[in-house]
Amino acid sequence: MRPAGPSWPKLRIMRSLWALLAVLLASWRLWAIQDIPECTWQVVLNKFERVGKNGMSDRFFDQEPLETLDSVFTPLVDAPTDQGEKYLSFPYYLKINYSCNGESSEAQVRKGHLTGLKPVVLVTFQSPVNFHHWKIEQLQIQMEAAPFRNKEQCIADEICVMSWYTPMPIKNGSVVMRVDVSSNGLGPFIPNKRFQVNINGFLQRQQDNTLHFTVGNEIFSLIPRYFMNVSSRPLWHTVDQAPVLILGGIPDEKSVLLTDTSFTDSFLVELNIDSCWVGSFYCPQASFTATIYDAIATESTLFIRQNQLVYYFTGTYLTLHESNRGSGSWVRVLANECIKRLCPVHFHSNGSEYVMALTTGKREGYVHFGTITGKDGGLWGPPPSCPVVNCSITWAVFDAGDYNLLMLVEIQDPTTGNDNLVILYTIPEFIPDARGLQFLMILGTESYTNFPMVPKGMFYNPYNNLLFIWGNFLLQSYNKENFIYLADFPKEQSIKYLVNSFHGDTAIVTETEEIWYLLEGSYRMYKLFPSKGWEVYISLQVMQQSSLYTSSETMVTLFYEDRKLYQLVYLMNEKQGRLVKRLVPVEQLLMYEQLGNHYLLKRQGNHLTLSFTSFCPFTVMRLRDLPNPQIYTRQERYQARPPRVLEPSGFHDENSLAVYQGLVYYLLYLHSKYHKPYADPVHDPTWRWWKNKKLDQDYYFYLASNLRSASNVYIEMASYEKIYDLKAEHELPERIFLDKGNSYAFSVFLTVREHSFEFQPDKVDLGVVLADPGCIEVVVKQKVLINRNSVLFWGNLMVPVFIGCPPGKRLAFDITYTLEYNRLQNKHYFDCVHIDPEMPCFLFRDIFYPFFLIQDLVTGESGSFQGSYVLTVVGGGPTIDTIKEYSEEEIYRFNSPLDKTNSLIWTTKNTTTTKDSAFNIMTHQSLGIEWLCLENSPCHDTIPHTIFAPEFFFKVLVSNRGVDKSTYCDYQLIFLLHIHGLPLSAKRALFILMVSSSVFIGLVTLYITFCLLLPLMVKACSALRWKINNIITSESYYTYTASSRVLSGTSGTRSRGSSSVSSGVSSKVVEGNQEAPEETLKKQSIT
Repeated sequence: MRPAGPSWPKLRIMRSLWALLAVLLASWRLWAIQDIPECTWQVVLNKFERVGKNGMSDRFFDQEPLETLDSVFTPLVDAPTDQGEKYLSFPYYLKINYSCNGESSEAQVRKGHLTGLKPVVLVTFQSPVNFHHWKIEQLQIQMEAAPFRNKEQCIADEICVMSWYTPMPIKNGSVVMRVDVSSNGLGPFIPNKRFQVNINGFLQRQQDNTLHFTVGNEIFSLIPRYFMNVSSRPLWHTVDQAPVLILGGIPDEKSVLLTDTSFTDSFLVELNIDSCWVGSFYCPQASFTATIYDAIATESTLFIRQNQLVYYFTGTYLTLHESNRGSGSWVRVLANECIKRLCPVHFHSNGSEYVMALTTGKREGYVHFGTITGKDGGLWGPPPSCPVVNCSITWAVFDAGDYNLLMLVEIQDPTTGNDNLVILYTIPEFIPDARGLQFLMILGTESYTNFPMVPKGMFYNPYNNLLFIWGNFLLQSYNKENFIYLADFPKEQSIKYLVNSFHGDTAIVTETEEIWYLLEGSYRMYKLFPSKGWEVYISLQVMQQSSLYTSSETMVTLFYEDRKLYQLVYLMNEKQGRLVKRLVPVEQLLMYEQLGNHYLLKRQGNHLTLSFTSFCPFTVMRLRDLPNPQIYTRQERYQARPPRVLEPSGFHDENSLAVYQGLVYYLLYLHSKYHKPYADPVHDPTWRWWKNKKLDQDYYFYLASNLRSASNVYIEMASYEKIYDLKAEHELPERIFLDKGNSYAFSVFLTVREHSFEFQPDKVDLGVVLADPGCIEVVVKQKVLINRNSVLFWGNLMVPVFIGCPPGKRLAFDITYTLEYNRLQNKHYFDCVHIDPEMPCFLFRDIFYPFFLIQDLVTGESGSFQGSYVLTVVGGGPTIDTIKEYSEEEIYRFNSPLDKTNSLIWTTKNTTTTKDSAFNIMTHQSLGIEWLCLENSPCHDTIPHTIFAPEFFFKVLVSNRGVDKSTYCDYQLIFLLHIHGLPLSAKRALFILMVSSSVFIGLVTLYITFCLLLPLMVKACSALRWKINNIITSESYYTYTASSRVLSGTSGTRSRGSSSVSSGVSSKVVEGNQEAPEETLKKQSIT
């Protein structure tokens, strides 16, 4: 078994020649930039408390937003932010630096900042697997990094250590994020770089605030025996969906390599499993080993096989499950089965992921099919078995598109069969004799060698329907029935595993660690390692003193990432071992291989010159006339720039970074909530954020320009928006979505070599390989540009690559035009008494004309829905709180023109119905809806709760499924419709009339009676009052007389003179009172 690296013999003169040739043939662009320092971006995660600290990084573990920004946003009284809104924060920041040619990163970052460099970060969120729970969308956010001085003390601001920071956003339903870092075009030249920043749900915070793995214990020493001279193994996971990758194969250890950055860094973890051995008569196994042989990673669950036992562990992903569903420990599945192999399913489908397990022992010949929904270790259904009784299943692949299970079966007794399964192809017993050909179609008439065919596995690419069967041979087929033998692969070798980019590239690893390459659609195979091209490449790396290559190394695994081939290699250098991820430059290796085999030494004058045979007649191939990508890629992108700080140096502080966090969070919050059924007047999620502040933007700018903004922060509203006009980047998009009737056109521009050969345009064609010719049509046109020595091809893709509704389109109720058109047709419009601007009312007796919009959330376009649809009332109630969902039977009775139970809610004059005539088909040109609310309908005889006419809220479902042939989209919209002015039933109206009449007559009678009796009542009241006053006066008189007598008797003991005077006066008063008592009483009565 050979290591992944070269044997490192003493370099010969010829090898130096190869290196020289490679340097001489470098492209002109490399010569042009040879003096530019080689720089690279560096990105780590930081929590808020670690911002500004050197050498600090955090793992992506926390997933919940932080509620810590109220104190930051409250002082922003002169900013366009809404004080009533709640601004939250994501738990992490991205810290960005760069370094060049090994120089100090601190000095380079300061230099870049002073020359105007600002990193631009593009975060791409991967869509979730479970589209039943989460919306499928292609979402990106582009952010400009903010400069921040480190918290360490420094002599002057100009020499302080600094970094750039941006928020690291999180989106519900997404656990895999790609972070692309690029330059704003100023400062040094730094190539774009992509980072995998994924959530690790297999970590747990301890009491001492440290993070530990939940799946096991981390091992910090990479012992050489774990990796050196150990066979490489495949890396299995759900493509583009697994945030954490896992790799077993550590000899005699129940340990795995675990990474959340696609092996930019990794951890060796010893798993917490019981390591039982179930070897018995039912599960025969020669010996016990602790090695983890098979390991598969899905979106939230890890699967492993140790011996014949299968375990799973589900991570804690709140963004996926909205609750803590993580496993407490490894859980064993298929406890009653002996499993000899796990087989991966590379792609999810129907909202689920899949894993297959092959049995051995007593129940040999079964495939257990696990459906993974993220909640647990999967649902394992009844296992399919072999097509015959006595057989052994070597491998299995799942075709999710056709929902077919393909099995590689070794048949021992073909006399009995299974009617449920079909044998598609029988592999020949011996390897065919190709007789010098590169490939051979297996027809059954060819001759064979004496080498037996030993099939070991299969691989299926759903994008081009290409099926490989591999062992000590390689067969490929596009229809699973007719196979082609690829003769370039030597029959003396045996394939161990295949890796595929799913973009047309396949890499093959043999049992002796050779690496082969195959371009899908062709039949030529190339050996990449060991090869002369590899030796040339290694020589160049040695000359450049690369740290990624040593004389002692072992390949751990081989995998594709972003269409590029990578190795995970264990390097030994001075008895220190380390794992590195390095690129396998396939194009360079192939070029070096051709140059080494096809060169000539020609004498010119007194010296020899090199000349090479060119196998490609073209020097440049470019794509031109590419359309703007968003309408095809369905990629939604938002833009966010940091708030401006008023400090002259331009550095941000913790408060301004926190404001940046809150603004980015609120921007994505608006995106997530922009799914209201009523269409806004302006089709943009950010419109409501700034609509009331736009008029004041000049005032905010005035305050900032005069350094008077609160908290020294200026928020520019235009910095937080959605981008609708992305331009093409001169390359084909990653994926294309086309609706019915749309097409995608582009040009392939080939420039001919000036002196390579005599150009003959009629011998140049553009070949196109179609995976599904019945679904996709390609039209190719050729144009020869003689004056430019070029050929121009036009390609036209007529049918979508992804058949179905392009993501990002939705149906919305066009309330603005509906109100306008209804007012025009009905000559009036009456809203409810209590006006709700979010839900205007419609009058019951008016004809209702609904209109709908197709809103494209990606391109910002919004147009009238011109297709056909079915409108049904699926719920309703007198108030929003009392809305009731109707059953299917009730929906039929309330909406179907065939109803005979007098239950219709509405009707229309349109005569078009569905095929079963159950429901009316509407269009934008329909004659409108007439409200009925018949006797047995729920809106009949609605009781008014106020003096105003009754109201009713209808829950309306609009769908074009099965009735609209203009699109592949099945639109569905549910919205509430507020109807007022409902009529009362005849009985209730008569009852209310009788009650109202009775009350009115009673009130009138009471009024007349009151008017007639009023004078008599006034006279009686006056007499009664006079009598009462008279009685009161008499009582007062007698009381006063008695009081006076008592007073006179008391005073007589003191002075007789005084007594006489008093007595005399009293007598006079009494006499006077006795003379006219009646006159006094009359006066008092009058008063």
